[in-house]
Amino acid sequence: MSRTMTKEKLVVIGNGMAGCRAVEEVLKRDPGRYEIAIFGTEPRVNYNRIMLSPVLAGEKSFADIVINDEAWYADNAIALHAGRADTAIDLEGRKVAAEGGLEVAYDKLILATGSDPFRLPLPGIDLAGVVTFRDLDDVESMIAASGKPGARAVVIGGGLLGLEAAYGLARRGMAATVVHLMDVLMERQLDESAGFLLREALLERGVETVLGAHSEEILGMDGQVVGLKLKDGRVLPCDLLVMAVGIKPNASLARAAGLAVNRGVVVDDAMRTSDPAVSAVGECAEHRGNCNGLVAPIWEMCRALAGSLTDGEGAYQGSVLSTRLKVSGVDVFSAGKFSGGE
Repeated sequence: MSRTMTKEKLVVIGNGMAGCRAVEEVLKRDPGRYEIAIFGTEPRVNYNRIMLSPVLAGEKSFADIVINDEAWYADNAIALHAGRADTAIDLEGRKVAAEGGLEVAYDKLILATGSDPFRLPLPGIDLAGVVTFRDLDDVESMIAASGKPGARAVVIGGGLLGLEAAYGLARRGMAATVVHLMDVLMERQLDESAGFLLREALLERGVETVLGAHSEEILGMDGQVVGLKLKDGRVLPCDLLVMAVGIKPNASLARAAGLAVNRGVVVDDAMRTSDPAVSAVGECAEHRGNCNGLVAPIWEMCRALAGSLTDGEGAYQGSVLSTRLKVSGVDVFSAGKFSGGE
């Protein structure tokens, strides 16, 4: 087969930061090699999910955080299937099926399905006003809730996302309270002294914290959340409850297709899965037993993947991790090996 006559078909499942960055890296190395199609569950172009916190806080707009606009897809002849979730992968037939009965064949497939927010299995979890903090739809729901006079928010989770959500809601005028299971905020990155300073800085910005607290039940009235009950009997009234207690790799498609899956989709150093025609990258991928949700290692994965898809040279060896809290006026940076947990 002549590459001047027929291009290989590259299909990407996931129109987020990892999937599009991998495509950018492929185009940089060999722009004419592939006919590219990208599927995304969200009905929009690729945007910087990391910057959702400033959007929630009113410091940026959605337009400010778009990474790849519609022109990028058109200029690179990429077929974008936005708002259309994939339903199955046929490894033997090398094709993917999507909502609406669409089937697309591939020579190479990239899984960039990201992760799903973890939801505590509490009574009341399905009440209106209970949200996660993962995508633009979540942010729009929180902004709408913040517009109600006297509205109160409770955020379960004192990690990066939980604190950024609470800060953003406080900036929007809501009374915001963070409920955290541990006795120190961001305990995987901060010691007790640093956690105390962070707690004081957040209080100055309108965010209260309840530490060492076990959530027991989400209370509702007429189908709407009205409070969070703790195991010690305390009730924290709220009109909005944000659950920010971690993420889990979205590997359901890969698992159903028969690919090797542990916590995430298992990949080698070239980001290949157990099927050599299929790669995985980003939060859905598990490399040497680790799943990463941070940008720097994901960018390194994308470069390794692009190398393996073009010149055959690309190896991801793991990364040194770092995190930064995005709360105006509060500088928190952590680097190195995180302690404990997943």
